[in-house]
Amino acid sequence: MATASTSAVPVRRPSRGLGAFAWGVVGYNILVILWGAVVRATGSGAGCGDRWPLCNGDFFPHHPRLATVIEFAHRSMSGVCTVLVVALAVWTFRVTVKGDRTRRAAMASVFFLVTEALLGAVLVLGGYVEHNISTARVIMQSIHFTNTMMLLAVLGLTAWWLTNRERPRSGIPSGTALKGPAWTAAAATLVVGATGAVAALADTLFPSPSLQAALAADFAASAPLLVRMRWIHPAAAAISVCCVVWLVMRVRSTLSRTVAGLLVLQLLLGVLDVFLLAPTWMQILHLLVGDLYWIVLVALVGDLVWPTSSMNQTQNAYR
Repeated sequence: MATASTSAVPVRRPSRGLGAFAWGVVGYNILVILWGAVVRATGSGAGCGDRWPLCNGDFFPHHPRLATVIEFAHRSMSGVCTVLVVALAVWTFRVTVKGDRTRRAAMASVFFLVTEALLGAVLVLGGYVEHNISTARVIMQSIHFTNTMMLLAVLGLTAWWLTNRERPRSGIPSGTALKGPAWTAAAATLVVGATGAVAALADTLFPSPSLQAALAADFAASAPLLVRMRWIHPAAAAISVCCVVWLVMRVRSTLSRTVAGLLVLQLLLGVLDVFLLAPTWMQILHLLVGDLYWIVLVALVGDLVWPTSSMNQTQNAYR
């Protein structure tokens, strides 16, 4: 009789609509990131002056120049992103139970959204835009992009967990044996992203006329600090590749194979980016694939580090 009574306990399940909305928020956030790269590549970071969140002191710029249009568009897109992320967090809380891992991811997305806005304000108000080549800008650029990656990671986890509720799945082992490799792969990839932002900034501010000149500048004592730091990105990428390969070789699943495939594509794009001397369109494509790769890697890491949600545990208890 006890079994019969407990089987009637209702368990809330996220709807397909929520899952689709969550992936839509992820996709929109990627667009915001890519447009942010356009702002950096075109030197439009000061398009709205040293005012934030206003643009040249106005809510809507009047008779704007091109740089103002590009920067204002990015700020407007970020504002829409704020509404979407908050809506996703509220909706997720309404359809999940206390302790669900998806709730934690949704709340983390709100936190990183707030820090993203604050860091963006620091970049503008501190003048770390346009042709600023100070060490402070290098540091802020790295911190800002790391936060951007964390925001994309928790949004991706929220969407992944909302649309993939059942455990265990074939090829994803349980236990703690792979938590170390999973954390290592994620941390190494974060470093690649931060150093990649610095390398892209160097390519934008100090374009090279040829590949030979670019390589020579990387090791020239008279070259700007940003240029001499470019080598850190490929070095970090090499270490990250080893960490990720170590992980995917131990996890046999569709998800791990997708990670491996995107990793190979990202490496090829990185090499092509160097040989083409980092044109803007190539930087955007490289960043796009990098974002997709990061989302899939985080999904794999998330399933290894947090293998179950309280909702699934509740469902199993009443079967």
